Amino acid sequence: MSETDPIQLFADWFAEARESEINDPDAMALATATPDGRPSVRMVLLKGHGPDGFIFYTNLDSRKGAELAANAHAALLFHWKKLRRQVRIEGPIETVRNETADAYFASRSRDSQLGAWASYQSRPLDERVTFERRFEEMSRKFDGQPVPRPPRWSGFRLTPKSLEFWSDRAHRLHERRVFTPSADGWQEGLLYP
Repeated sequence: MSETDPIQLFADWFAEARESEINDPDAMALATATPDGRPSVRMVLLKGHGPDGFIFYTNLDSRKGAELAANAHAALLFHWKKLRRQVRIEGPIETVRNETADAYFASRSRDSQLGAWASYQSRPLDERVTFERRFEEMSRKFDGQPVPRPPRWSGFRLTPKSLEFWSDRAHRLHERRVFTPSADGWQEGLLYP
């Protein structure tokens, strides 16, 4: 049993990344898969983290939303090039509570809120101007009033069942620390690089 708490270790590394990474230290690769195992990956932004998991938001009708609804497991990857570190996290996914999604949606810029209404994320788009027109329609629809969260838009929380912390070392002799839940906390081990 390790005395290191991987959730706190992530928080420490993330704080360092926020200080050193110029662009999007909260960017993470999200890997999902269909029920028959066809994988897909894309970049999303981390919007919350702590002992209960790692949160991101999306359109539930998007490809990732559909894949998570059909196969509620995912993997995350953070890569902080300047720090020469990465963190891999795997685990089951669940949607966040409506109150949580509402609060985050309300914190977004108005244009981002309107964009969520205008986008049929992951669906075919005939031309860019169609999307721009939909955005203008939503601007008129919600003119002078708060923009509510669309019913098809929410967040997901990944509960970690594995966290791997990778650190670059000279001569490719990297360090890989892996944590898995145990009955009394977290079990830590090492992996060959």
